[in-house]
Amino acid sequence: MQVAMYYNNRDVRIEQMPVPEIKESELLLKVKASGICGSDVMEWYRIKKAPLVLGHEVTGEIVKVGADVRRYKIGDRIFVSHHVPCNSCRYCLEGNHTVCQTLQATNFFPGGFSEYIRVPEINIERGILVLPDNVSFEDGTFIEPLACVLRGQRIAQLKRSQTVAILGAGVSGLLHLGAARALGVEKIIVTDVNLYRLEMAKTLGAAAVIDAKEDVIAEILKINDNRKADLVIVCTSNYHAFEQALKAVDRAGTILCFAPTEPGVNLPVPVNDFWRQSIKIIHSYGASPSDNFTALEYLRSGKVHVNKLITHRLSLNDAARGFQLTAQAKECLKVIIQPQN
Repeated sequence: MQVAMYYNNRDVRIEQMPVPEIKESELLLKVKASGICGSDVMEWYRIKKAPLVLGHEVTGEIVKVGADVRRYKIGDRIFVSHHVPCNSCRYCLEGNHTVCQTLQATNFFPGGFSEYIRVPEINIERGILVLPDNVSFEDGTFIEPLACVLRGQRIAQLKRSQTVAILGAGVSGLLHLGAARALGVEKIIVTDVNLYRLEMAKTLGAAAVIDAKEDVIAEILKINDNRKADLVIVCTSNYHAFEQALKAVDRAGTILCFAPTEPGVNLPVPVNDFWRQSIKIIHSYGASPSDNFTALEYLRSGKVHVNKLITHRLSLNDAARGFQLTAQAKECLKVIIQPQN
């Protein structure tokens, strides 16, 4: 079978691998759609394991099942999670599934940018969702990124009465916009340096958009009755955005670091001011199985519409171009790789 082997953002090669053999407790998935995530082009994060086949936003059709697999059958249309928790360690039992060592160690093989993947037993038990008829393969690839967004908003305790500032209008920022609107939040402000993405945020219902090169804090105050934002969500690794977040949050507000900085970067936090003003800084990585389930329900019910975020649909042979488009982040949002085309 063909795979897109990642060496770096500028070197993604189409190579041949054997179709994976499955054990009696495993299944073989024919990949129908796989989204390129912003983290896939976060080179400092990926290159240390290169060469490898990336792709974790995956949907497909089951083409082979092991003798011990009972819950699923050939022909099922599914989403499969790459990371799954143990559900029994102290972290899982306290609701912190994304720091579970099992979650961070599990994966399917070889990766979503391939024609077929082998799904291990633990991923079958805890990571598969059958797609309803009204959820397409390409829309189903948004289950994982939307689940991550829902977890972030859940731990940030977002309320519909709050003012939300989303710094960064890439796919994660726009999913935060959609999820917040689904909750009933009306005052959502989105910033970015990319005017194409700001126009998309307007189209998707942002109350206001701000060019991040302008005086973001002054603009938020103007838009929000001279008050800062209750929740600031940082959806870009740009250091300047983190600096803006520290200044854009209101008293008793929360900063949600949904994106990381570059490695080794330290952010000077005004601890004394934040102490007096009861400001919280929290982080969110990944999603739990229940978040995946909720994300699928949001897609099934139409609470969040994701199809407009797909700007490019490419064959596996064009995967290198997909990585370049995603890394350049110009007039591009979500690139979907369709290995069977």
